Amino acid sequence: MAPARHLALVPAGIAERITWPVPFAKGLPVLQGLKGRRVVVLASGDPFWFGAGSVIARHLDPSDWHALPGVSCFALAAAHMGWALDDTLCRGLHAAPMTRLRRDLAQGSQIIATLRDGAAVAEIAAYLRTQGFGASTLVVLEHLGGPSERATRMSADHLTGAFYHPVCVAIAVAGDDDAAALSVASGQIDETFDHDGQITKRPVRAITLSTLAPRPGEHLWDIGGGSGSIALEWLLSHPRMTATTIERRADRAAQIRNNAAELGVEHRLGVVEGTAPDAFIDMPAPDAVFVGGGMSDHLLDAVLKLKAPRLVVNAVTLEGEALLARYQAQHGGELMRIALSHTKPLGQKRGWSASYPVVQWSLNR
Repeated sequence: MAPARHLALVPAGIAERITWPVPFAKGLPVLQGLKGRRVVVLASGDPFWFGAGSVIARHLDPSDWHALPGVSCFALAAAHMGWALDDTLCRGLHAAPMTRLRRDLAQGSQIIATLRDGAAVAEIAAYLRTQGFGASTLVVLEHLGGPSERATRMSADHLTGAFYHPVCVAIAVAGDDDAAALSVASGQIDETFDHDGQITKRPVRAITLSTLAPRPGEHLWDIGGGSGSIALEWLLSHPRMTATTIERRADRAAQIRNNAAELGVEHRLGVVEGTAPDAFIDMPAPDAVFVGGGMSDHLLDAVLKLKAPRLVVNAVTLEGEALLARYQAQHGGELMRIALSHTKPLGQKRGWSASYPVVQWSLNR
């Protein structure tokens, strides 16, 4: 059982041949229906590295299968390029959008990516150009490890020609790093996110993420999402992070989804349109909760009942500050007042312009 192009490589014999259908998921019940028979499934290279192996294994009993992996296209590509594989970013874009590269794009990075087909080569070059990395060198690798292997080297700015599946691309990233690369620390510049003014500003966001203290594999609830900047930075902090953001306005919920797609993290974010706490239905249990808007006794009482290990609440109004002071007195935790000032012209000289202070209540349990 295999895709048609794999079956075409197998010499004729007495074994029954079953073409794996498209989309891939349709082949799993077919394979399960063959239980009790001797079955061979063919896949390219190492099926447990951005391949079908782990998906198939999840649908079978451990005693029912045995894998014989081959050399992965990543190993073949690294050998062609002379790159240390342990220092190279390996990405599977054969079934994912190009935006999954957004976090990886920085001057000097080396990336090997599998692609859907030959047409996707032009797509990845166009994406690099739009992100300010058109100077990146692409080495397009077709039919790696076979008699028809071909390597084509061009910059993303000047890519031309036709390419054919199976194909992957090695990228030596180059471009306007200061303007285009994301920071590796918390507190991305505000322009990273599309917003209507409802956004936790960069310095406060950096402090808030530090207080939330994300750890690999954790799930965040971001209540009162706005632009989604807190949840999105949570997701950017590690590839195993997940989050759910609750936003009552449909236009802002759409804005959050767009921001997530632009940053390549949309597959790890759930967006719930509704008002908290009524929206707390069928959501994954949180490891941390951030409340950035819509504060009330009703909401905070509901959040406290969740017993999430970490809770962070930001307030900018006097009423919100009084509410947090009362809850901190009742439930403990820490209150912090964040007061920021920036310079602005004052006649022919300069003076300080103060922003509204933010009061932050954090509770660890």
